[in-house]
Amino acid sequence: MSASGTSSPEPKTDAHGQTPDSPTHDTLLPAQDASPRTPNRPRTLLIAGLAAAGIVVLALALGLGLGLGLGLRHKSSSTSSSSASASPSSGSGDVPSGLATASTPDPSAAFLSMDIANAAPVTRGYDFVLEERKGSPDGIEKRMLVVNGQYPGPTIEANAGDRIVVNVTNKMPNATAIHWHGLYQRGTNFYDGTASITQCGIPPGESMVYNFTFDGYVGTTWWHAHAGTQYTDGITGALVVHAQNESVPAYDGDLSIQMADLYHGFSPELLNLYFTPGGLEGTPGNEPVPDGGTINGIGQYGSFNSSFFAAALQPNKTYRLRLINTGSFVGMRFSVDGHVLTVVEADGTAVEPVEAAAVSVAVAQRYSVLLRTNATAGAYWMRAALDQDAFTYDNPGVQTEVRGILRYGVDESTMPDVSLLDNPPSLPDGSPGDLDTDDLVPVGGGPAPNATMSVYFTISMQYAGGPNYLSQFLSFINSTSWEPLQGTSSLFAHLGNHTADGSATLADSQLVTTINERHVVEFIIDNLDDGDHPFHFHGHKFWIVGSGAGRFQHQALDNKAPMLRDTLVIPAYTWTILRFVADNPGFWAFHCHIQWHMAAGLLFQVNALPSESAKFDIPQYMLEQCAREGKQ
Repeated sequence: MSASGTSSPEPKTDAHGQTPDSPTHDTLLPAQDASPRTPNRPRTLLIAGLAAAGIVVLALALGLGLGLGLGLRHKSSSTSSSSASASPSSGSGDVPSGLATASTPDPSAAFLSMDIANAAPVTRGYDFVLEERKGSPDGIEKRMLVVNGQYPGPTIEANAGDRIVVNVTNKMPNATAIHWHGLYQRGTNFYDGTASITQCGIPPGESMVYNFTFDGYVGTTWWHAHAGTQYTDGITGALVVHAQNESVPAYDGDLSIQMADLYHGFSPELLNLYFTPGGLEGTPGNEPVPDGGTINGIGQYGSFNSSFFAAALQPNKTYRLRLINTGSFVGMRFSVDGHVLTVVEADGTAVEPVEAAAVSVAVAQRYSVLLRTNATAGAYWMRAALDQDAFTYDNPGVQTEVRGILRYGVDESTMPDVSLLDNPPSLPDGSPGDLDTDDLVPVGGGPAPNATMSVYFTISMQYAGGPNYLSQFLSFINSTSWEPLQGTSSLFAHLGNHTADGSATLADSQLVTTINERHVVEFIIDNLDDGDHPFHFHGHKFWIVGSGAGRFQHQALDNKAPMLRDTLVIPAYTWTILRFVADNPGFWAFHCHIQWHMAAGLLFQVNALPSESAKFDIPQYMLEQCAREGKQ
């Protein structure tokens, strides 16, 4: 949808355990909550006098059990907002009867192979069955969408030279697609798994086979549904690509740590609430605040769940923890009591080692950190704290920190000190602070190539123009708010294949930048919104050559050794400049990974080398599924 008649935007699974390194579930202690912080970006109230809409919001909120605290602005508190006082009524809303129960994978599946990088290339096959189930990741029963009956879904672990073949069967009532986050998909853009862009959705009751290689990608990533807000409800899993020549220090063990915010409500209902005229708490653009979170599928919500993901390690060893934020809205701050972390990878890029007390992982980002088990033998709290700066109203029951357990040199029943739950110990004087992403330098990095093509765009959130001005508060790139195409996809329709280089809005809601020849492209981005946005670019990594407060006015860039990654946070009211090499044919989405924002239109597409993508040998059955995909 294009904006019209508007002024400037208003601000606003099998286990790979290595004995005796075996993780376990621990069910002993009720978790407690930390005090909320004051948000640094409350949205400006754009429309007043929407009392009737407020009543609708209240009714919906009570029905969904979100604990919205309507009529109150988000505020700081000097006392703990302990989730121990919460109750199941602050949870899920209606869960249909007859649903099977989703399971949590055996915790040993978090341990990854230490030998696979030495194996000869093979074809690895997987069967994914997607269906709706009920589950209780943090003790509150909720509706979920899961793969193979479990949350999170199966981990795909492979070698750099392998081929991956995944047969996806859709047993859900809506169409779906699976995206392989961060992979380049060179020559296989139609397997990128982006509904309405690189394929039509897999219709209910039907299957699709994804068949691809890694084309040089090495490191930590994940897979997830890329249709509507489906992955919010549980369709996620880790994807790890090993290689002999990965430029990271040696380590003795390897674990995946999947962190995510968690909603007790079902995402389509939450999305309807987000789109309620007037917005949550009467403020347009207020995103639903999560109820808590999970570490490898396990969370704690007051007294309703006292289980923890736990891993037993060996003393005096070095472990690689692969941190993945598979959530929908907020960043997660990861730390382990009493231990310094060494960052060695970000989004599949090996980096010069940087020590940190904690690492904040934005939605869809990944980091590898090394942890040394050289402290006193014992059990230690592992913490994933939700970024409350993103919260724009009070959710009284929210569990703001999720805990897990790492232990070594002690019995597997040993628990960390309970008194430290809400009082994490400080590291010794002289220890590093939290990771500053400005300190990240790619191993062997150097200057990005000079740009041969520039594209300027703005990020904003506002009401669209026209007769239904107050109908929905949407996200815009330039003046276009993305809507999924129906019955086709950008790739299948060859959208913009015969246009000149540059950006154009096609089919009213598709902002497409066409690049007909190989270029080094520079994105010049002004974020005019009052919120931070974690943007991800499909099929590419980009160099971050500049950023700063305000709008871009030809400020100096830093191109000495810019970071290279595929997902970054563009903070509120800032400019950012990215560069990438446009030599990968196909349609590639560049979008905010906050699910509510993407659903509201915060996405545009790059159509790279259309003369080459027009020659793709797309399986005929994929084209035929377009007529049957139905509603996503």
